[in-house]
Amino acid sequence: MTPSSSSRRALAFVNVAHALDHYVLLIYPTAVIAMAADLGRDYGPMIALSTGAFVAFGLFALPMGWLAERVGRRNLLAAFFFGCAASLAGLSASTTPTAIAAWLFALGVFTAIYHPIGASLLVSHASALGRSLGWNGVFGNLGSAFASGGTALLASSLGWRAAFLAPAAVCLAVGLAYLAFAPAEAEARAAGPKQAPASSVGLRIPVLLALFAAALIAGGMTFNITSISLPKAIDERLGLDVPLAVTGALATGVFLFGAMTQLIVGRLVDRVPLPTIFVGLAVLQPLGLAIAATTGGAPMLAGLALAIAAIYGQVVVNDAMVARYAPPHLRTKAYSVRYFLGFTASGFAAPLIAVAHAAGGFGLVFTLAAAFGAVIFGAAVCFLVASKPAAVQASSS
Repeated sequence: MTPSSSSRRALAFVNVAHALDHYVLLIYPTAVIAMAADLGRDYGPMIALSTGAFVAFGLFALPMGWLAERVGRRNLLAAFFFGCAASLAGLSASTTPTAIAAWLFALGVFTAIYHPIGASLLVSHASALGRSLGWNGVFGNLGSAFASGGTALLASSLGWRAAFLAPAAVCLAVGLAYLAFAPAEAEARAAGPKQAPASSVGLRIPVLLALFAAALIAGGMTFNITSISLPKAIDERLGLDVPLAVTGALATGVFLFGAMTQLIVGRLVDRVPLPTIFVGLAVLQPLGLAIAATTGGAPMLAGLALAIAAIYGQVVVNDAMVARYAPPHLRTKAYSVRYFLGFTASGFAAPLIAVAHAAGGFGLVFTLAAAFGAVIFGAAVCFLVASKPAAVQASSS
C-alpha cells in the first residue's frame, strides 16, 4: 500500500469515527423524550442523568495523549468503537435512573477517546490541513445532525431501545473493519502542517493561551447547551403540533446547515489568518443565540441554525490552531488538553439546561448560551489584537 492510499484509508476511518462519536453522544437528548414518557418520568431529571456522560467526555480526554504513547493511537481508536458499542447496548437494557446514568457515564468515557486521538491522526495523515479539517468537521456534524433525526425515527417506529441498539451494531461493525483494514501508525505522513515560528509569538504566548483557553471553555458551553437543547426546543417552541419524527428531522436540518459551514471554514483556514476567522465566527454565536432566545417558530430555527453554523465552524479553527502552533511531538497531548478544556466544563450544560428550563423555559436557556457566546467574542477580539504580528508571520510561512 502506498503512503498516499494508506493515508486516505486512515482519514476515512477517522472521519467515520468522528460521525459516530457525535451521533452516539447525542442519541440520549432525543431518545429521552420517548424514554421519559415510557418510564413515567419528567424531562428535567431525565436529561440531567446525562451530566456524567458529558463531564466524562471532556474529563477523560485529558489522559488520552499520554495513554496514546503507551498503547498506541490505533489501539485507542479501536477501543473507542468497541466501548461505544458496549455502552449503547447497556443503555438499551436500562430502565432505572442509576443504570441509565452509569451507562451514559461509560459512553462518555469511550467517546472521550476520539477527539484527541482522531485529531492527532488526522493531522498526521493530512496533506491539506484546512481541507481535511473541514471534511472531518462535516462528518462530525453529520453525526450530530442524524443523531436527532435517526434517533427520532428509530424511537417512533421501533421503540427507544432500538435507537441505542442499531448504532451499537454499527460501532461494532466499523470497529472490526478498522482492525482489519486501518494502516499502522508507522505509515502516517512524516510531515505535518507548517508551524508558526516561535519568534512570531514571543512573550505573547501566555496571553494567547489564556484567551484561547477562555474561548475553549465558553465555546464548549455554547456547543453543548445548543446541541442538547435543540430537539426539545423545537418540540416545545416551534408553535406547531408535530410528531417526534418531524421534530428530529427539523433538528437534523439545523445540524446539516452547520455541517456545510465547516467546508467553507476549512477552505478559509488555508487562505486567511486564523485569528481573523476566529473573530468572524465568534460574533455570529451570541447573535444567533439571542435570536433563538427571543423568538419562536421559524425565526427561532433561523437563529439556532446561525449559532450552530458558527459554533461548528469554530471547531475547525480551534483544531487548526493546535495543529499550526503545537510541536509535532506534543500534538496529541495538546489536543488532549484542548478537548479537556472544551468539554469538561461543558459537561455541566445538562444540569444547567434542566435548572434554566424549569425557571424560564428555553428563552432563559438560550440567553445563558448567548452570554457564553459573548465571552467567546471578547476573547476572539483580544486574541486578534494580541496575535496580530504572529498572524502576519504565520500566514507567510
